[in-house]
Amino acid sequence: MAISYEELTDKHPCYARGKRNNTGRIHLPISPTCNIECRFCDRRINDYEQRPGVASTVIKPEESIEVIAKSLELCPEIKVAGIAGPGDTLASDYALETFRLIKQHYPDLVKCMSTNGLLLAEKAQEIIDADIDSLTVTVNAVDPEIEAKLNRGILWLGKHYTGVEAAEILIRNQLEGIRKVSAAGIVIKVNTVLVIGINDQHIEEIAKTVKEAGASIYNIIPLIPQHELKDYPAPTCAQIDGARARAQKYIDVFRHCQRCRADAIGVPGEKDFGDQVWIQRVAHKDTFSHG
Repeated sequence: MAISYEELTDKHPCYARGKRNNTGRIHLPISPTCNIECRFCDRRINDYEQRPGVASTVIKPEESIEVIAKSLELCPEIKVAGIAGPGDTLASDYALETFRLIKQHYPDLVKCMSTNGLLLAEKAQEIIDADIDSLTVTVNAVDPEIEAKLNRGILWLGKHYTGVEAAEILIRNQLEGIRKVSAAGIVIKVNTVLVIGINDQHIEEIAKTVKEAGASIYNIIPLIPQHELKDYPAPTCAQIDGARARAQKYIDVFRHCQRCRADAIGVPGEKDFGDQVWIQRVAHKDTFSHG
């Protein structure tokens, strides 16, 4: 039976109402590859950057149970097993395979997955069957003209698409997937990377659209200037607050995101145990281990 949104506010730090310091999570760095080309994304294998898209290593699904066991010894407060990268969780089969193992070995852990949503519509039933409890979808625009400024292209069904055509496919698949998964009772969180001068005046439309599609909570993440958008400014606190206030008209807004690494372990904002778990697993600094 799916966990309700209200239950997640007690068990999942990304759904907590107000800052909570007593609930932990583990991010399993399972997914090595991606299928879209975000202009602000710079995926890395290292042990020092504190941001999404970064991990010390990439593990295989069969290693995940051992990692969870060690992590629970170090941090019994962990209630959530999540997969958020460093690539996209649906671009390979590793994430869903891992969640099936977690379902078998750790049925009490909340299972949480993040995706860009390109394959969400076609993979919806697999997500439902794996008993995922909460799903995060990154939706940076619902207008293809705006999305094309944030995403160079996609690889979909064996073909490379670019520009507005790619954006149209991505947005369509994201919204269709959100509708399918939310209809099955899975709680949906939507992330949006806030880029001043591109989608900052589009936030209300995104919030309204994803709420209508079935999302329960909305998270606005300030741009980290890098890659093709390295010359864009990081949003100010006032700009972030303004965007959140506009989104709040339509959907609950998450306000204490820590922009966690793809291999984070522990309680957000408190002690992270990732260095103790991953240090023995780092084999190659700048390459993914499989995929």
